[in-house]
Amino acid sequence: MNERPRASLGRILEDLGTTLLDLVCGDPDKADAIGGVVINDPLDRPELPRQALVLGVGVHDAAEVTALLAELGEAGAAALVVRAPAPPAAEIIAAAERSGVALLALTRGASWAQLAALLRSLLAEGDVGEAGPQTLGGTPSGDLFALANAVAALLDAPVTIEDRSSRVLAFSGRQDEADPSRVETILGRQVPERFTRFLEDQGIFRSLYRSDQPVYVEPAASDGFHLPRTAIAVRAGDEFLGSIWAVVDAPLSTQRSQALHDAAKLVALHMLRLRAGADVERRLRADLVGTALEGGPGAAEALDRLGLGDHAGVVLALAAPDLPALPRSTDLRAQHTAERQRLADAFAMHLTAVHARAATALVGDVAYAILPVADPGGAEDQAVRVGSDFLKRVGDRLQPLIGVGPAVADGAGLARSRDGADRALRVLRANGGPRRIARMSDVHVEALLLELADLDVERGHPPTGPLARLLDYDRLHDMHLVDTLRAWLNAFGDVPAAAEAMYVHQNTFRYRLRRVVEVAEVDLTDPDARFALMLQLRLLRRP
Repeated sequence: MNERPRASLGRILEDLGTTLLDLVCGDPDKADAIGGVVINDPLDRPELPRQALVLGVGVHDAAEVTALLAELGEAGAAALVVRAPAPPAAEIIAAAERSGVALLALTRGASWAQLAALLRSLLAEGDVGEAGPQTLGGTPSGDLFALANAVAALLDAPVTIEDRSSRVLAFSGRQDEADPSRVETILGRQVPERFTRFLEDQGIFRSLYRSDQPVYVEPAASDGFHLPRTAIAVRAGDEFLGSIWAVVDAPLSTQRSQALHDAAKLVALHMLRLRAGADVERRLRADLVGTALEGGPGAAEALDRLGLGDHAGVVLALAAPDLPALPRSTDLRAQHTAERQRLADAFAMHLTAVHARAATALVGDVAYAILPVADPGGAEDQAVRVGSDFLKRVGDRLQPLIGVGPAVADGAGLARSRDGADRALRVLRANGGPRRIARMSDVHVEALLLELADLDVERGHPPTGPLARLLDYDRLHDMHLVDTLRAWLNAFGDVPAAAEAMYVHQNTFRYRLRRVVEVAEVDLTDPDARFALMLQLRLLRRP
């Protein structure tokens, strides 16, 4: 299995140090390559990859930090990150030295979500890319952080690279030399809205869109924007990809302006390479996940490439409810497709926080996830907890649904787990209602009814017998006899309850029920007849 090199702890400190992370104690050079980013959960300990970087959310007490360092040392972790200021205790330094785990501090004002996103952007994900390193202009392909440092060296100024929406894609070192507005921008990974409005009012964005030369920006009078900026658009042909921003003392010299102009072209190549690489990697990962879930001769190799060949696991299937029929060209359908991809990406990030080797891919309109587990016995309950947490986080806007398949002992059984996840998801989609996650074992009977309805449709069998006679009578006389029968069966023969459910008087309901017996020519005291009618009514309501 070919693996792309991951960033070392020293590289992470070079890129994020002074702005986000500070080294409290420990030797960062001991960790050759970070194996993954894991959020510590004291109630449900995650499985750590080799040389893990652990985010100690909520861990601040000296005794907690000391105990966690010892535990992580036994698990082979590389570093622990806690919120600054780290507790200044001699036992913490001693624990870090004994465990071999470096202790880092996350600056106040930065969120854990921001740090996790930055760290994952620095780490090479998975092993589905090319085995050999590639460069563009002497810089590793797609490494915008290295490129930002290179541009900063050319301009002798701290630099950020931003996308079209003013989101920070990468930044150079020396950001401590900039003003508070730059630090706020980096901590939030986004130019704050008040600065964006200022730049729009000053016509800066308009100048960037129209020119391929650097644009000088005078600072605002207040609000932390004290130092001037020089910005240049990053383009690929006519497409505006983003911009480069440098904090400067004065307008750039002609030589440095030309250097920034040339650097923008190189940044465009890297941004295009990142976009293309992300698309290719996403498609390849989808192929590998799809092959692994189908079973067959290629499944074992696909699982090995995903790093899941020796794991027990459970499959989760996530999808948003279907849109109503719309023309293919409508903006709503395009927006729904884009949101579905973002939902799948969010699902992937959520699962990798639980297990670094979790594999997720969008296959058709369903996002499938293979969640590795240590104990197949409790795997389904764990998957339900993880899925429920995700549904709470994303809210109700898209109202996603998650089907959970049965746990399997090894990769050979993943096709069975996927089948169970698909069947559970189909029940959720068909039934509607408030339930948004279900295991196959929870909806087994409902799934069988759906499959029986499919078989009925496939064979072209219309309703027959007593139910057919009732349907024909209702079409001619609009007597609601079918609804009467359904209400009576659902109420277990309780006439008052059934009449209340249909909003009619009990005497009216009793009259209709007598007509049901006469028209259908059925004996409702016969349990077999009642069961046959209940089953036919259930299938009648299926799509």
